[in-house]
Amino acid sequence: MNYTFSLVLISGLSGAGKSTALKVFEDLGFFCIDGLPFSLIKPLIELFEQNSLKKYRGLALGIDIRQFDFGSGWDELESTLKKRNVYFELIFLEASEEIIVKRYFTTRRPHPLSSEGKGLEKAILEEKQKLSVLREKAHLVIDTTFFSIHDLRRTLQEKWICHDSVCAGLRVHLISFGFKYGVPLEADIVLDLRFLPNPYFKEELRDLSGQEKIVQEFIYGNKESKKFLEKLKEFLEFTLPLYAKEGRYRLTIGFGCTGGRHRSVATTELIALFLREKKYLISVEHRHLELG
Repeated sequence: MNYTFSLVLISGLSGAGKSTALKVFEDLGFFCIDGLPFSLIKPLIELFEQNSLKKYRGLALGIDIRQFDFGSGWDELESTLKKRNVYFELIFLEASEEIIVKRYFTTRRPHPLSSEGKGLEKAILEEKQKLSVLREKAHLVIDTTFFSIHDLRRTLQEKWICHDSVCAGLRVHLISFGFKYGVPLEADIVLDLRFLPNPYFKEELRDLSGQEKIVQEFIYGNKESKKFLEKLKEFLEFTLPLYAKEGRYRLTIGFGCTGGRHRSVATTELIALFLREKKYLISVEHRHLELG
């Protein structure tokens, strides 16, 4: 069945990881809102169906004890979603009382049900009882007692990364740059390409850039250069899924040559093409193209 879009509702015990889960979905391309009153979900769905929000992969909403309508709200919402052909799932996060108490002591934030005369343990117990109805309706219950932030990220990514993309949760940003102007500080991986043939010393190529096919053919026209490009592709094809598995949602790779106009640009363009063919989400920045 072809759904109009995906809706993920994230709820659970306070301190169990709802805020972290929302950040994961934001990194996965979802439009995220925390603390939205339950009664406003339907109007938001109508707004989301407009073309202006089609760029998002889906909608992820955080719901806690203060927003949930324990009356007929859920049944009405479920009926609306089915009529509108919206794919939805409810995630419920929980953890042991001992761990939640420790997390609140660490953050020093008040529990949503805490008040004068009501301690933290009593507030946790009351919340657990009130949310038991919602827990029963959940499509997925995750116990984060022994989870780190990275464990929760991996668990959610493994379920929601699209099957038609190798690593839809991993954004790869490619930067070409010139060493004479400085290495990008945000780069996770930097490759020095100054060993490759330099088109600068070919008068007919000097004023062109690595975006031109003739320049790319000059740089990668010999046996050593071709072998390097093959090895580079093998390296990325092997390592990028490992970065995604570890919970990374963005990786920046810098390709550098002397001036940032020929070798770095050509390699960035060729690698971008290769990774797009492998269904990765790629963005390209030629930082020093006009300076080189």
